[in-house]
Amino acid sequence: MKEQKNKRAAMVVLGFGAIIGLWATAALIAALHDAGSITALARQYMIATGMITPVHTLVDYYTHIKGIEYLICAAFFVAFPIFFNYVNREKKSVRIRN
Repeated sequence: MKEQKNKRAAMVVLGFGAIIGLWATAALIAALHDAGSITALARQYMIATGMITPVHTLVDYYTHIKGIEYLICAAFFVAFPIFFNYVNREKKSVRIRN
């Protein structure tokens, strides 16, 4: 009896998942048809989520570039000491016996 309930619950979950999957596929196809291409759809998504903001003034552009510069500097400050330690490791000498 318990096994029958587990199978029924699994079928309900799989059916619900399939319905959501079909809905998501239909929504993606409709969005692609409306946007015209994948790149246009990706651009619309990035604008809607705030990843891309319109640049209206020089100050907006400078602020954007400055933020990217800070990210590059932070990445460099993390990567350089690791690289420096890798390059300046002591080489271990290996003695070969004849």
